[in-house]
Amino acid sequence: MSMKRRTFLKGTLAGSTVGVAVSAGLLSPQAVLAAYPKDAFKNKEVSGALNELLGSADTATSGDITVKAPDIAENGAVVPITVETSLPAESISIVAKENPSPLVASFDMTDAASGYVSTRIKMGKTSDVMAVVKSGGKLYSGSKEVKVTIGGCGG
Repeated sequence: MSMKRRTFLKGTLAGSTVGVAVSAGLLSPQAVLAAYPKDAFKNKEVSGALNELLGSADTATSGDITVKAPDIAENGAVVPITVETSLPAESISIVAKENPSPLVASFDMTDAASGYVSTRIKMGKTSDVMAVVKSGGKLYSGSKEVKVTIGGCGG
């Protein structure tokens, strides 16, 4: 019985210590977000965002990239997007050209990952949604127009 009590007291003490450290600001998620490419996501132009993120904005249109999205998104705050590619993808980025900040998502792939990404994005108005796939050091793109009836970026 004393062993359970001792374990309980140790756990309570450890939990309290972590709680105090978090509330004092000693532990914060800022260290986790250190690799976040802030300049790319804040850039107002597609070419600038791609330059910041991938080092180039020169993309070649590829039929090996499929962008699945609704033709008409009734609510721009939640637009489902799926990107598939048969290319050996190093990364997949999603760009909504008419958004105030066009780069909406970027995914780095590992060797074991397939070229498939599914997510939901926010769109301010009707725009082309472009998927940029980095493969073999080159950039390839595919796109689809999505019409937005209710804006999601503050509209």
